[in-house]
Amino acid sequence: MADVSTEPPGAAESDAGYGHGARVLAVGIGATGLLTFAYFALSSHLLSASQYGELSVLWSTLFIVISVIYRPVEQLLSRTIADRRARGAHHSHPLRGSMLIQLGFALGFLALALIFRPQLEALFGGSATLYWIFVGATIAYAASYFARGYFAGHQWFMLYGGLVLFEASSRICFPLAVLVGIGSGQDEIAAGIAAAPLASLLVIPWAIARHTRLDREAPPPDLSPVLQSSVGFAISVAVVQLGEQTLLNAGVIVADSVAGAATAGAIFSVLLITRAPLQLFQSIQTTLLPHLAGLEAAEGGEEFARAITVTVRAVAAFAAVAALAMVLIGPALMSAFFGSETSYGRWGLAIVALGMGFHLMAGTLNQAALARGRATAAGVIWITVALAFVGWMFVPLVSEVLLRAEVGYSSAAAVLCALLWLLYRRRPSASDELVPVRRSVEDVVEGADGIILAEDR
Repeated sequence: MADVSTEPPGAAESDAGYGHGARVLAVGIGATGLLTFAYFALSSHLLSASQYGELSVLWSTLFIVISVIYRPVEQLLSRTIADRRARGAHHSHPLRGSMLIQLGFALGFLALALIFRPQLEALFGGSATLYWIFVGATIAYAASYFARGYFAGHQWFMLYGGLVLFEASSRICFPLAVLVGIGSGQDEIAAGIAAAPLASLLVIPWAIARHTRLDREAPPPDLSPVLQSSVGFAISVAVVQLGEQTLLNAGVIVADSVAGAATAGAIFSVLLITRAPLQLFQSIQTTLLPHLAGLEAAEGGEEFARAITVTVRAVAAFAAVAALAMVLIGPALMSAFFGSETSYGRWGLAIVALGMGFHLMAGTLNQAALARGRATAAGVIWITVALAFVGWMFVPLVSEVLLRAEVGYSSAAAVLCALLWLLYRRRPSASDELVPVRRSVEDVVEGADGIILAEDR
């Protein structure tokens, strides 16, 4: 039996932890977002338009893959550990099932990457170097995302923020080296994409070993029923991540095929208006899921709804300010950061800023769906909207591909937000496929290495 504390956390403690955690993590992830923006701004000046476009395709493809195959385990760990802690279990959190899922995803990716090497190299402009950077970075991010979920579930937000900040700091060293003449060319700059998660591996073992104490006296558990349920949750979140990354990156990849690498790079630069706030918003999302899971387990609907309402209102205000800024000074800012080879329209930039707001609201409502065990329904919504966006990008109703991406992304984000809002407002019923887990601490500890069932079919 694991060591279980009998003193449950109070509501005040939960609220204080959530607010403090979001502030602490915002600093680390905010700095990370600025460093990532600087990485691509420097790269756009150091590389030709087509080389920068290939780098953008590499980054977009990488984050589609790692978000789909690794973010689900991060969310699984975050929700599981937070739920256990809310119910009084503060030590010996189960890791084996999540590790097996993460390992399976990583090995599956490696096998597919080797099989489809020619196609991937063609996607990266025929570069074998970019291909191996893609493969190496994807494998290295497995450990990084596992650690993020572990830190988030325990609300160790200083460690979480430090981890992602260390990654971004390592990455930007590579274009800086090219800028001062230590290195040169696309390969040296792209190497930073693989070096960043590898550098973070230096701090992960120490951080986890410092806080983890597994129960070695317990008999070997039967993992099969838990793995089945955990895999179900992970697959649902993977579908959500696939939908989100498609919204962020499909425009870049489709533009590369229909209009060339230079146009793909321009679309990528415009969508940094969305990427930078989304990266900053991770500080809210990362703290929001364990916070909502704790409220669902211990407090109930009123506090749950208040957390969602406050977050959505803050996002709406931020998006309105960002859209106004794009109307006033957007084209000048884009030219200053990414050069004057591409002309950026102020209204197109403002539309993307509004789309960013809808995207952030959708992310908030998605965390509510995960906390309430509605991951499958959320996944269906995300992937449906994402596929519609991909179809839009191939249909030349708007002849200019850049404007097509701007309008399509923002419209898709608005529809996504509306559908997730309807899901959030739907009352739980007996016919729901997913329901929140209501188990005692003893059931959790004794059941198959103690992994909370994120879905109860």
